[in-house]
Amino acid sequence: MLTFAVAALVLIMIPGPDQALITRNALVGGRAAGLYTTLGGMLGLSVHVSAASLGVSSLLVASAVAFTVLKAVGTLYLVWMGIATLRAARQSAKGTADAEASEAAGKTWRMYVRQGFLSNALNPKVALFFVTFLPQFLPTTGHTLGKALVLSAEFVVLYLLWFGLYTVTVDRFGAFLRRPRVRSRIEQVTGVLLIGFAARLALMQ
Repeated sequence: MLTFAVAALVLIMIPGPDQALITRNALVGGRAAGLYTTLGGMLGLSVHVSAASLGVSSLLVASAVAFTVLKAVGTLYLVWMGIATLRAARQSAKGTADAEASEAAGKTWRMYVRQGFLSNALNPKVALFFVTFLPQFLPTTGHTLGKALVLSAEFVVLYLLWFGLYTVTVDRFGAFLRRPRVRSRIEQVTGVLLIGFAARLALMQ
């Protein structure tokens, strides 16, 4: 379990759509928004780890149609989020406090949770990852479901702890990061990254 924890933590720390989305929401809505997005990501991740433990993800990978549909939906979602973030960068560049307050007030905790959930649940790369990664740490004989569920739960907890700490760090430097010029740059980079992640997902075989 310790070896799995180290490997899982390294993989969680690799920058991806979740980190980009959590960074953006933490800047817009503060620590609570970042934590709600993290919670949504954890729920989306739970879908994949449960499916992998029960063998459902293997069916998804085996079905070209199901994989393609999920990939297309996930790609469109990331593109949509990327464009929305780039548009928000324009508002941030203007430095209008009213625009920032309006944007934050227009989002509820449910919206942040939903964004985090969809970012993970619609990503077939996560399903494929668990199908290939998780079995390496399971025994070759006997019942593996219990061990798979334990390791999956361990991955989810590590995800929550890492991005919870990351959100607190972003919020701690919030005064600097929320300066109009700095925030605009961060949102521009985040938007481009989200669209880039969408392109990688679209090209995935």
